[in-house]
Amino acid sequence: MEKVMIEKVCMLAGKIMLVSGAETYRVEDTMNRIAAAFGAVNAQSYATPTAINFSIDLPSETKFLRITKRSTADLHKIAAVNSISRKITAGELDLQNAFLQLKNVEKDKAYPPWLQIIAAALVSGSFAIMFGGVWEDFLPAMLAGGLGFAGMLGMERFLDIRFLAEFFGGFVIGITSSFFLSFGFGASMDMVIIGAVMPLVPGLLITNAVRDLMAGHLVAGISKGTEALLTAFAIGAGVATIFGFM
Repeated sequence: MEKVMIEKVCMLAGKIMLVSGAETYRVEDTMNRIAAAFGAVNAQSYATPTAINFSIDLPSETKFLRITKRSTADLHKIAAVNSISRKITAGELDLQNAFLQLKNVEKDKAYPPWLQIIAAALVSGSFAIMFGGVWEDFLPAMLAGGLGFAGMLGMERFLDIRFLAEFFGGFVIGITSSFFLSFGFGASMDMVIIGAVMPLVPGLLITNAVRDLMAGHLVAGISKGTEALLTAFAIGAGVATIFGFM
């Protein structure tokens, strides 16, 4: 029974971190540390962006967990799992309490869509200024960024293909920016579009890809790098589609 609980705790911790956007080497390290703290010194873990494999010992059977959907980033959940892991290694949590706390972290709801859209809008306007725009570009960039992000979230609910959702987000940004500038609302279309696309840019994916490659996780690093390239292409293609008809 204890062996089963160790497997459940390790797999749940790894699942939460991977779904929340953590690097694969961090996921494996956390699972191994938790297992070692409960006496499983030869635990073996292997994580990719879409799956987790875990064995409590070398000759033991391997547990497999498929990851079908990942968020862009939920640093709050990653930090919460790290905190629980530290408590486990310090001997402050037993198996049952650790499992219950991890289940509570898993049940925590992400930020609501309306709050994400507001944050994306404010970020878009700020980036437009930071990249050399003037204050006349702030409002159109803010509106275009918010609408583009809302379009991406909305499309993602109907289509379970993130590439198309990001393409649609870029498309909305392109058509909105073009509409604003055609009526003189904003000074520079370049700055408005650059600011508006920043919430969609796969910065976390690129960072995680590099860190996984440096840690020797070639499969995860290459797959995340490819995903980042596809995301960037989708956003750029969505924006460029508008100018193809102009």
